[in-house]
Amino acid sequence: MGLVRLKIRELAKDKGWTLKEVSDRSGVIYSTVRIYARRPGMMTVDFTAIHKLARTFDVTIENFVEILEE
Repeated sequence: MGLVRLKIRELAKDKGWTLKEVSDRSGVIYSTVRIYARRPGMMTVDFTAIHKLARTFDVTIENFVEILEE
């Protein structure tokens, strides 16, 4: 199973948003946004949260998720 990283910090910085603002705009709970933003690599993620976050940043899931290992 591979590892993925979500580009939350980079995209939030580009928009000038805090992680709390990302949470409020996306509807994804803050603790989830914070965990996803801080983890360098994850084996499992909530696809619904990823979908909401990608839509919030107006990017495709492919541009939101970085595959670290396959």
